[in-house]
Amino acid sequence: MRTGPVRPARTGPALLLVTALLAALLGLLPGVGAEAAAAGAAGDAPAPGGPVPSPVDFTGAGGTVLHGLVLAAPGAKAGTPGPGLVMLPGAGPGPLAELRAAAESYARHGVTVLVFDKRTDGYSTTHRDYGQLADDALAAVRLLRARPEVAPDRVGLWGLSEGAWVASLAATRTTEAAYLVTVGAVGLTPARQQAWAYRGYLRHAGVSGSLVTALSDTSVRLLSAAGLFPEADYDPVPVWERVRQPVLAEWGTLDREAAPEESATIIRRALDRGGNTHYTLRTVPEVRHNLHLTRDDGYDRPDQLPADYAGTESAWIQRLATGLPAASADPAPHQDTRSLALDPLPWYESTWFEVVATLLCLTGFAGYALSGAVRLLRRRPRPAALPRAARWAALAGTAALLGALGYLLFLMLTAAMFPGPVLFGRPVVWLAVQLLALFALGAAAVAAAGARRERAALAAASLADRARLGALLLAGLVFLPWALSWGLLLP
Repeated sequence: MRTGPVRPARTGPALLLVTALLAALLGLLPGVGAEAAAAGAAGDAPAPGGPVPSPVDFTGAGGTVLHGLVLAAPGAKAGTPGPGLVMLPGAGPGPLAELRAAAESYARHGVTVLVFDKRTDGYSTTHRDYGQLADDALAAVRLLRARPEVAPDRVGLWGLSEGAWVASLAATRTTEAAYLVTVGAVGLTPARQQAWAYRGYLRHAGVSGSLVTALSDTSVRLLSAAGLFPEADYDPVPVWERVRQPVLAEWGTLDREAAPEESATIIRRALDRGGNTHYTLRTVPEVRHNLHLTRDDGYDRPDQLPADYAGTESAWIQRLATGLPAASADPAPHQDTRSLALDPLPWYESTWFEVVATLLCLTGFAGYALSGAVRLLRRRPRPAALPRAARWAALAGTAALLGALGYLLFLMLTAAMFPGPVLFGRPVVWLAVQLLALFALGAAAVAAAGARRERAALAAASLADRARLGALLLAGLVFLPWALSWGLLLP
């Protein structure tokens, strides 16, 4: 989930290793985005009659210096201070440029806004702390309250998707935030929400069968158990029960990421249980998760705001100066499917078991193929005792294993938005991997039968050759349950 947790899957051993490496690389990207956004913001000049930008720096949690931009409402004066709003992005790098257009729209409606680059220290694909992000948000609130064009008692928090988890948590830690606005807030745990979103995107692409389970269930649960899905089990419900500020929570009717029907119901009930009677739950027609326009029924991510963006929200904020709203809620957006609970992993699907199984398969298949390639390069003849089918099993098994893990990783990093061409309900890539898995198992079985027939000749082969073949046959044996658990042998 970009705007969902990222977010960030459940995967086998090699996939865990590859994920960690890619996560480390992706963790560098936020800094690049932040620098670009800061460079663009620093050179901005106010458009005639538009919001007035002012670059700011402030200290967040742990002493981290954060860079932001205050967009003052046109004509704002110190003598007539108005409302202020700190905006928090969804999951991902979160440079302030992501929310710049939305912030300017609020500013044009009379609300002074602070947006800032999300921290890169302590936030990455595989690690984040919502408490730390909430403290960053509170530091931003304090900065905005000190601005002369802002009334200190009229500063609120705004959060999109993951930012809604952060903003609601921050609201429970302070009385300095006067109100809370959320967009695409999720009432489920990040892991359960991400699994629901994966299924929806795959279904929209025409995908059915084993890949849906492999991505939305197996991958999410395994990554969560391995600690590679940050904040996977974060429960937002107790936090919403403690929110005391007036709340405006909004969901688009075409929200395909937040499980909006369930989330709106969960959050409303939590507010009721906590005794908060000053909330407005609003359903916005014909917009997607972040209330932007869509060209594909909410399954795309164009960066285009509706013409009336922030109008209703700004009016709600302005009215708080005259009184608190009574509780009201629109009918929640419809969901075609419900989210599913994610059960704990059984021992045979646990992280350590998956890691061991994957490494055994890689060692047997890839080791046999690589040693054969070295022999070929050195122009050494293949030992006659080694079955020819073993070579094909090694090549197909290596390709199937790495192909499955690599494709699942790609789907996770792209939020399942680009599965590729689909044939018979399966992406062509997944279908090819399934065929390779079947071929690898068949070739391994033929190699095992051949080794049994030629056991006398094998006894005369070198210890290294016998070890290579033994490792390959063991890999074929382990690969059978491994492939079944990932759906490679299922429809």
